[in-house]
Amino acid sequence: MSFKEIFCQDKAVNILHRSFINDRVAHSYIFSGIEGIGKFKTACEFAKLLLCEKPVIKKDSADSCGKCTSCTSFDAGSHPDFNYVYKELLEFTEDGKDKDPPIEFPIDVVREFLIDKVSVKPQLSEKRVFIVSESEKLNNESQNALLKVLEEPPSYCCIILICTKLDNLYPTIRSRCQILPFGPVSEEKIIEKLTELGIEKKTSQYFARLSFGSLGLACSWAKLEQAGANLYETAKNFVNSISALKYADSLSLADRTIKNCKQLAEVWEKLETRTSTKDINRRAFTTIITIIISALHDAMQSALLPQKPLINFEQKTQIKSLAERLSPEQAAEKIAECYKAIQWLDDNVNEKLLFEQLLLKLAVYDKIKA
Repeated sequence: MSFKEIFCQDKAVNILHRSFINDRVAHSYIFSGIEGIGKFKTACEFAKLLLCEKPVIKKDSADSCGKCTSCTSFDAGSHPDFNYVYKELLEFTEDGKDKDPPIEFPIDVVREFLIDKVSVKPQLSEKRVFIVSESEKLNNESQNALLKVLEEPPSYCCIILICTKLDNLYPTIRSRCQILPFGPVSEEKIIEKLTELGIEKKTSQYFARLSFGSLGLACSWAKLEQAGANLYETAKNFVNSISALKYADSLSLADRTIKNCKQLAEVWEKLETRTSTKDINRRAFTTIITIIISALHDAMQSALLPQKPLINFEQKTQIKSLAERLSPEQAAEKIAECYKAIQWLDDNVNEKLLFEQLLLKLAVYDKIKA
């Protein structure tokens, strides 16, 4: 691996290159952006560069050599100065044995795998690097503990927080970190990657557009498809259902949707055995809500920008039907409600009630205009 394998993130990568070349590397960073766009991969490459014994420096770029003891140790996953901190490490904490994978980022993990190790001087390289994934899930105790480290970090320490929801972090944490925004990956790159994975082009194109630029999410859906989840057909059936949804049919569709979500989660759980069941369930329900968002997005876009390609490009008739029921303003309101529903999932709202409410609201306008 090298920085050359990171695409569509030139701005963030160039900032990191300049900071390294000019010896102005920050003690702490927040890599911010939607899930699956290369934040973690970039963080790993930057960590490898910071730890490298003989970095390759050019006029406007820098990269690890890939050959020194540090680089070979990093690639082997055994570098003593690199620390990947994630919430599922709870099972390896002093009191975490046999505990279920956590939903929030517990303080025990932050304390034992970051705070206790920050004060240990580097053994092989000149720096110690910590990458904290899903930092948006740090609970209040964890954030308070992390804040103390960020206030006075050792000179040899670099901490990188990977974050999908910047507002979830304390303002005091954000103010002590250099924030690097990451943008969506291009549709072409996602299609190229999914095709390499063996997904047919039509399905690859749909997942690329449905992901709104998240390569990681599109790849997860591709793996689900290969594992027999039949997500593409499920999505088409669902768009077909909501395009002509009658008020009286909303509750039965909600029941079928819950069933589809549970089936999707069962396949997903087999692919990611170390992820908590609750996290997997939320991903499945969020995927279905994302499909609703895509249909509403298409309906709104078909009225305002008809020349732009649809996400649900195989269902132009259904999107037209939805656009006839909802004005662009109404579609935008429904999209906002969908994003609120995703937030409610994080707050443990009952999924059945959530989908009933969401689908009933989608059907209300059909009833009024009948």
